[in-house]
Amino acid sequence: MSKPLIISTQLVVLALIFITVNSSESLPYHNILNYGAKTDGETDSTNAFLAAWIQACSSSKPATLHVPPGRFLLRNVAFRGKCKNNAILIRIEGTIVAPSDYRVIGHSENWILFENVDGVTVVGGLLDGQGSGLWNCKATSKHCPAGATSLRFSNSNNIKIKGLTSINSQMFNIVIHGCHKVKLAGIKISSPGNSPNTDGIHVQMSSSVSIVNSKIGTGDDCISVGPATNHLWIQNISCGPGHGISIGSLGRGLHEEGVQNVTVKTATFTGTENGVRIKSWARPSTGFARDILFRDIVMKYVHNPIVIDQNYCPHEKNCPHHQASGVKISNVRYQNIYGTSATEVAMRFNCSKKDPCTGIELENVDLTYKNQPADASCTNADGTSSGSVNPASCLQL
Repeated sequence: MSKPLIISTQLVVLALIFITVNSSESLPYHNILNYGAKTDGETDSTNAFLAAWIQACSSSKPATLHVPPGRFLLRNVAFRGKCKNNAILIRIEGTIVAPSDYRVIGHSENWILFENVDGVTVVGGLLDGQGSGLWNCKATSKHCPAGATSLRFSNSNNIKIKGLTSINSQMFNIVIHGCHKVKLAGIKISSPGNSPNTDGIHVQMSSSVSIVNSKIGTGDDCISVGPATNHLWIQNISCGPGHGISIGSLGRGLHEEGVQNVTVKTATFTGTENGVRIKSWARPSTGFARDILFRDIVMKYVHNPIVIDQNYCPHEKNCPHHQASGVKISNVRYQNIYGTSATEVAMRFNCSKKDPCTGIELENVDLTYKNQPADASCTNADGTSSGSVNPASCLQL
């Protein structure tokens, strides 16, 4: 009879360490310092980022692009696929800073663009768009560049963005456009309340997107949802300052895909212009917004806590006159919404005379104004209410 094989615990541990170390070392790792990046925040490191990306993208194995502690100056840059692998980790420990001269990136649509990539994960880090110069220009002159979105993912799949902070973006902070399966978690966004067009996170023409556990303060919508978006999950969001969470604006064009299956759950709005909003232009359109749930939401001194506006026209410029919105709004539910309104009318449904809102449901809503019951206003809006609803529903049954 052969003797049993006895292996010491020490040998097992050493073997596991050897396997782990060697397997991790075999995966490509690209520190941008090795490609000439400088940590002083003044030396242009764009070429170093691109060189590291090219190596990570051309690898047949999962790869890591590492941005270590420090400040790294980056001009507008595009990281494009298709890559040879679908597991690139971009680990950011430092700060990526835009040029202080807003004109350098201000004429570009995007500052940092990822396009046609699959399986990219961005973890940590801070993006500083240094947008104050452009905001000041827009406040005093008509001859300013439009500005750049700080981070944009376009036509990409299986994207994760975790623990990223974006401050002082020239325009939108993060845009998800034409993407499928995107997860954003632990995002922090900060821009002054008077900074123009600095939407926090904008989602458009995308599906299966989730935004969770994030704190957003901007000069525009904390989260905005554009046409052709479906299966969007938004949960545990703190918004303020800003214009709230908005679906739209919709219906700017005649032929437009709709928005459907959107959930906004467990959100707090503090001092915002709006709370939960759906907005569309008063123009003919094939668009729609349906199957939308707003649930478990706290309003703290919000000017328009609940609003549907189908006569949207910001700044009263180039407004369509004597027209009605063709965007069909239906099956919108408001559940467990509490707090205070900064205006007397806390709930306003201003719907299309051509296509009235239908299937609006109110359940357990309690909004007050100056410690008194608030008011509600309804135009062309049909729906039902249940539980305790304050202000009293004005919906047509």
